[in-house]
Amino acid sequence: MRKNDAPSVPLVLTVIIPTINEEKSIGSTLRSVKKTLARVNYEIIIVDTNSTDKTASIARSLGAKVVNEPRRGYGRAYKTGFRHAKGNLIVTLDADSTYPVEDTMKLVSVLETGFDFVSGMRKRSNGMSLLHRFGNWLITTTANVLFLTNFKDSQSGMWVFRRCLLKKMNLTDNSWPFSGEIKIEAWRHGRFREVPIKYGLRKGQSKVRSWKVGWENIKFLFKKRFGVS
Repeated sequence: MRKNDAPSVPLVLTVIIPTINEEKSIGSTLRSVKKTLARVNYEIIIVDTNSTDKTASIARSLGAKVVNEPRRGYGRAYKTGFRHAKGNLIVTLDADSTYPVEDTMKLVSVLETGFDFVSGMRKRSNGMSLLHRFGNWLITTTANVLFLTNFKDSQSGMWVFRRCLLKKMNLTDNSWPFSGEIKIEAWRHGRFREVPIKYGLRKGQSKVRSWKVGWENIKFLFKKRFGVS
C-alpha cells in the first residue's frame, strides 16, 4: 500500500423492515435476507409497532435487532429505523414476502455505479391488483407533474440508498406518503435510478386500505408542493 492510499472500508448494509403482526412471513423473509447477504457485512433492524403475535420473538431468534416503535405510521417506522442504522447503505423491505430479497445485491450493484438512491420498480404480477396498479399510476403521475420527476413507480417499498443522503433530505411525512416523499427528496438531492424487480403475493393480512391511502398520498403531494392542505 502506498503512503497516501487509504484502507478500503468494508461494505456495511443496514436492512430495515417495519412490522405489525407479520409472524406468517417474517421468518421466511429474514432467512432470505441472511442467505442473500451471507458474504456481506450487514445488520437487520426490525421496527415493530406493538405486534401481538410472535413477530418480534421470531425476528430476534434469527439474529435481527428489534426496535419497538409504538406510534403507528409507515414513515415513522422508517425514520426510527434510520436513527438506529449503522450501515453505509440502507436497504428497505416489507415483511410480507412481496419484494424479491434476492435482488438486493442487484440494486446495490447499480448504486455502486454512481447513484445515491436506487428504487425497485415493480413489474406487473399477480401480487398487484388492478386497483393497486391504477392507484400507483395515479399517485406516480401526480408526483411527476408536480415535481417534474420521471418516476415509473413512486410507491415501491424496496430501496437501496446511501445513508449520508438522509442529511440532505427534508422528510416530513410519517404515514404512507413517506414512500413517495423520500424518492422526491432523493431526486432533488442525489442521483436517482429505478431498477425493475418482481413483486409477489403477500403473506398475511394487508394493513392498507387502497382508496384511503391513495387519497392521502394525493393530498400530501399537493401539500408538499404548494404548502396547502
